[in-house]
Amino acid sequence: MTEITAAMVKALRDATGAGMMACKAALQDADGDMERATEILREKGLASAAKRAGRAANQGLVDSYIHFNNTVGVLVEVNSETDFVANTDEFKTLVKDIALHIASPASPSWVTREDVPGSLLDSERHIFEVQAKESGKPDDVIEKIVTGKLESFYKDHVLLDQPFVKDDSKTIQQLLDETSARVGEKVAVRRFVRYKLGEGVE
Repeated sequence: MTEITAAMVKALRDATGAGMMACKAALQDADGDMERATEILREKGLASAAKRAGRAANQGLVDSYIHFNNTVGVLVEVNSETDFVANTDEFKTLVKDIALHIASPASPSWVTREDVPGSLLDSERHIFEVQAKESGKPDDVIEKIVTGKLESFYKDHVLLDQPFVKDDSKTIQQLLDETSARVGEKVAVRRFVRYKLGEGVE
């Protein structure tokens, strides 16, 4: 099994515009073959969906979700390119599902990796490095450990990196990519706010 490196994932993402997780999965399925991985993304409609990434998504919906025990509430904005798509049942269901996910114990703090404050990432990386060094591992192994822990951090706190609460075989980003491929438009989560009783806004 070929090791899938971050550089390979980035190269495929640059070539297709598909999401990081989708590129990594395609490379794994293709055993590191870049051409086959590109084909896999195209077969799934993700490469073409990604080409829409630069287009403006200024339409969409703001929706809410209140947990059954009335202790957690969410407001989320999900964008599409046209109000036609925003008014379809599929898009409305997507928005509801994302609001439900945010209200769940997954409790994301940010939409994308880019939203995570750099100072916090630096602090987390430093802690991971200290922990790894204390284990007595060599430097090249330490870097892999730190990278792995940062990936786990993103999975725990970044919405798009989290496994979808209703189907953990896919991430929220993959859910968005699949919807985008079906409706033929860019679909993106713009922002959200999560309220928890007694804890204020998250």
